[in-house]
Amino acid sequence: MKKWLIAFAGVLLTFTLAGCGSKTVASTSGGKITESQYYSSMKGTSSGKQVLQQMILNKVLEKEYGSKVSSKSVDKQYNTYKSQYGSSSFATVLSQNGLTTKTFKEQLRSNLLLKEAVKDKVKISNAALKKQWKSYSPKVTVQHILVAKSATADTVLKELKKDSSQASFTKLAKKYSTDTTTKNDGGKMAAFDNTDTTQSSKFLTAAFKLKNGEYTTSAVKTTNGYEIIRMIKNPGKGKMSDHTKDLKDQIWNNDMSDSTVLHNVVSKVLKSGNVSIKDKDLKDILSSYLSTSSSSSSLK
Repeated sequence: MKKWLIAFAGVLLTFTLAGCGSKTVASTSGGKITESQYYSSMKGTSSGKQVLQQMILNKVLEKEYGSKVSSKSVDKQYNTYKSQYGSSSFATVLSQNGLTTKTFKEQLRSNLLLKEAVKDKVKISNAALKKQWKSYSPKVTVQHILVAKSATADTVLKELKKDSSQASFTKLAKKYSTDTTTKNDGGKMAAFDNTDTTQSSKFLTAAFKLKNGEYTTSAVKTTNGYEIIRMIKNPGKGKMSDHTKDLKDQIWNNDMSDSTVLHNVVSKVLKSGNVSIKDKDLKDILSSYLSTSSSSSSLK
């Protein structure tokens, strides 16, 4: 989830950069700490500088791309993460990382704004689309049976030879599968495509080869155990021209994990944002972005 300076496990530091003065932040038996003292101390730290960098970037991104990121899209991404952990567990994860629902959504919004900048600044060539097409698979829906022993997998496969219908597979999943999150639903999994990172490459490779109604006639050995997979819905890969939008989105998502691409995008965004640093002690805080020119030919 870490994108540029946005970190899921980071501590969100906030302080007022303008108007710092004599207002007391804290008082002790040894004296008080004022806003100006706090600011002077914070601006010299790496964490303080990172917060300022992020605040500046967010301001520029909001002006340029704010209208393209809705609160609904932020909520959707938030709920995706929440569903992966479960409501109670997710609240604990946020708390352990010094985050609240509000601050985490702020980070998600920053991330979505940065992605809009990547979409705006990165030019995707036909060659890049063809390269992505090689590994592309549209979303498929499968049901699976996970067992711990090879012998158990053989037993299940013998039963499937007699009847491989969805109803039969569902009964077998409820009886044999050790995957407690899917067995009661007949082993049915959420739809996934080639970008899925929750399943092993062996699982994905085996699944994508299946047509509707087909199942793996031999168990797939993964780190979880032995998997038997049945295809419920595979729309087929089709033609590249039918999936241009999905291919571009996958490329942009990959770019969001590429530090070089992000550096070049952020550089272009900040250069067009008329950024002016008023504090002389912080005048070089964006030098790595503002003093270098983008060398990536993939940028617009």
